[in-house]
Amino acid sequence: MPRLLSILETALYVDDLDRASAFYEDVMGLTSLHSDDRMRAYDVNKRSVLLLFIRGGTTEPVQTGGGVIPPHDASGQIHMAFAISPDDLDAWRAHLADHDVVIEGTSDWHRGGHSLYFRDPHGNLLELATTPGLWEGF
Repeated sequence: MPRLLSILETALYVDDLDRASAFYEDVMGLTSLHSDDRMRAYDVNKRSVLLLFIRGGTTEPVQTGGGVIPPHDASGQIHMAFAISPDDLDAWRAHLADHDVVIEGTSDWHRGGHSLYFRDPHGNLLELATTPGLWEGF
């Protein structure tokens, strides 16, 4: 079987791209790679890309000039996790508090990792997880 290298992109769906962009740039510290009326793309530590799509805005195929992207969309409270260093856990707690972001939950994992859970402005559940220590090998 051919092997997978990693997850390249993760997508979240939002109702207001400008509001979401402000959160992911100002609170999460992500750098914009692309911005248009349909979507935003953000660099996550030169290892992966977070895509933000306007909810309901990708339900038709999109011509790219090099091919077609099939339709996709999601609703509800989507979940994703960002990996952080254990040394940065307390700094992230303080940073989120400074931006009035409520930590809804925490977890201490049996492999030694720790997670903080909070929401973006559109209700998506975000997690900051220390690595290694959450999953075997991560």
